[in-house]
Amino acid sequence: MEIRKPFASVTMGEEPFNFLRALCDGVIAGATAGGVVETVLYPIDTIKTRLQAAHGGSKIYWRGLYSGLAGNLAGVLPASAIFVGIYEPTKQKLLRVFPENLSAFAHLTAGAIGGAASSFIRVPTEVVKQRMQTGQFTSAPNAVRLIVAKEGFRGLYAGYSSFLLRDLPFDAIQFCIYEQIRIGYKIAARRELNDPENAIIGAFAGAITGAITTPLDVMKTRLMVQGSANQYKGLLNCAQTILREEGPAAFLKGIGPRVLWIGIGGSIFFGVLERTKLLLSQRHFDQGQKS
Repeated sequence: MEIRKPFASVTMGEEPFNFLRALCDGVIAGATAGGVVETVLYPIDTIKTRLQAAHGGSKIYWRGLYSGLAGNLAGVLPASAIFVGIYEPTKQKLLRVFPENLSAFAHLTAGAIGGAASSFIRVPTEVVKQRMQTGQFTSAPNAVRLIVAKEGFRGLYAGYSSFLLRDLPFDAIQFCIYEQIRIGYKIAARRELNDPENAIIGAFAGAITGAITTPLDVMKTRLMVQGSANQYKGLLNCAQTILREEGPAAFLKGIGPRVLWIGIGGSIFFGVLERTKLLLSQRHFDQGQKS
């Protein structure tokens, strides 16, 4: 009798669903992938943020491209862990509930749920990071202390609505594109994908999604870095002000670095994610063989 080897695949074969194991594996894989991506690509993200935060012909400075990385990692690691930790078991459960022709809906839904769950950590992390990237603060602890002192605790959640407006569709679309392409490729190839193939698909999914959501990212950046100045009175006012004062082109500020950053980031993230999931799956398989 043929012994089926375990794979970190979309459908997980015929293995019985284990929510706790899927949750734990997702947490480990998410933290690993998120930490690697953030460390490698942080300078590109800093450049993107400074381009988006600039008003009109404001000059962009190029010093301190790793400003705020340590503090950001303190938030990115748990946020990525929570996202993938929620996404994986939710996806696997939904794939068992819905028919095969609705797998895209399962991926979209799981991505949105994972994004919503991780937003409670991701938003304060993003606010502190972008304030430091634009030179407002020199350390994460100092940034948190002064933001709370001047703006209250809600200051750490500045731009929360714009963050959700950007990231929920971003997470849902990116993971859906990635998973659907993997499904089609695996059916055509009749085998599991290797690391380079996962990385290429991840890069494509990230770049496409990054380009589509750039206008939302511009508004999110403006709302998060404005501080107590309150130049913008909300998401709609932000959009109207940018359009009136800077024109439609301003909504595409930073699109080059953003697409580059998320494209490369998608390649690294999904490559590391799938490799980590496979290693964990093989470990569980080996343990099961021994027991």
